[in-house]
Amino acid sequence: MIRNEGRESQVLLKLLRPKTTVSAHCDLPCGVYDPAQARIEADSVKAICEKYAANEDPEFRARAILIKEQRSQLVKEHLWVLWTDYFKPPHFEKYPQLHQLFNEATKLAGGGGGTKASMDVKVADELLAKIAEIDKIFWETKQG
Repeated sequence: MIRNEGRESQVLLKLLRPKTTVSAHCDLPCGVYDPAQARIEADSVKAICEKYAANEDPEFRARAILIKEQRSQLVKEHLWVLWTDYFKPPHFEKYPQLHQLFNEATKLAGGGGGTKASMDVKVADELLAKIAEIDKIFWETKQG
C-alpha cells in the first residue's frame, strides 16, 4: 500500500505540474509601472513649497509641511517600486548610471536635505530633474 501511495503522489504531482513555462519582465504585465506617478507627487511637492513661501499663516504652513512630507514619501515609494520591480539586471547593464540615479532621486525625496525635510523649491526642482532622467531611461526600455 505504501508503494501505491507513492505512485499516486507522483501521478498527482505530474498532473499539477505547469505545462507551460512563462516569464515576465516585471511582477505584473507591463503597463502598470510608470515614473509619471513619482513625477506627479514631486510636482505637488514643488507646488506646496512655492505656496508655503508665499503664505505667512502658521496654520497653513503647518498643514503644508505635513502634506509635503506625505507627498515626498510617496515619491520615494513610487521610485522604489520602479527601481526594485520594473528595472532588471539587463537595464542596469545597459544604463550603468541607473542605480546611482535612483539613489540620488530617493535621497532628494527623503529627509536630510531632501524634499521631505526641506521647503526649498530648488531641491524640488532637482528631484524633478532626476525623475525626468529616470523617465527617459524608462521609456527607452519600453521601446526595446
